[in-house]
Amino acid sequence: MTSRQTVDLPAIAFLGAGSMARAILAGLLQPQVEVAGGIRATNRSAAKAAEFDDEPRVTAYATEADAEANRRAVAGAKLVVVAVKPGMVPDLLDEIADALEPGAVVVSVAAGVTVATFESHLPSHVSVVRTMPNTPAVVGRAVTGVSAGTRSGDADLALVVSMFETVGEVLVVPEAQLDALSTISGSGPAYVFLLIEEFTKTAVAKGFTPEQAAVMVQGTFRGASELLAASGDDPAELRRRVTSPKGTTERAVAVLQEADLAALFDRATDAALARARELAAGA
Repeated sequence: MTSRQTVDLPAIAFLGAGSMARAILAGLLQPQVEVAGGIRATNRSAAKAAEFDDEPRVTAYATEADAEANRRAVAGAKLVVVAVKPGMVPDLLDEIADALEPGAVVVSVAAGVTVATFESHLPSHVSVVRTMPNTPAVVGRAVTGVSAGTRSGDADLALVVSMFETVGEVLVVPEAQLDALSTISGSGPAYVFLLIEEFTKTAVAKGFTPEQAAVMVQGTFRGASELLAASGDDPAELRRRVTSPKGTTERAVAVLQEADLAALFDRATDAALARARELAAGA
């Protein structure tokens, strides 16, 4: 979302205000976003709820102080974001089911919990949209996968897409693809951080200080990413431009290619996908 765009959203409730929910909240609190009816958020502890005391656009409730906090938060909310741990989802849905407004859209950010699970615990007048954001939402650079439920219409989906566009880019995919998406964009930041971590160790081993290594490696990753975004060129083309024939980069790239990176990423993402399916089955 650019700074010139304005977004109008209806009342929103966040059930669970952990790191991902707070990242989404940061997007909603931008000056160009209007949330009619306000934003509500629930936490287990009063101390966590009190962290919103200086934010007039958010009404926070603590479940330890108010047993009706979750039900109070969803009353009148058009969008209800379920951001608790996956194992807590069924009980939470049962708790709020009869307090949800007719036509409300329940949005899942709980990894591995299917639309079918959500819909089985909610009344038929409520629709479900399942999503998979990633951690760069914190800096407004998320990639979020969004999948419609069996009861959600185009308007419901558009509303959820608008909410997540406040923190980055959105891909609408069938639910059957959402777990696979999570192995790419969901887990992907960890892959990038791992590469940076190991590349930094290599720089230190070549005699640079940790501080120098951080500047070189992080600056290189940042610069390369920004160049890719700005150029509009294919990454393979950009790689070829850096790789002079018979040069040093060509020699290094040849060593990396010997590792069969394509197969390695296939195995890594397949392992993540297998785990996502285990989580969906309750394992």
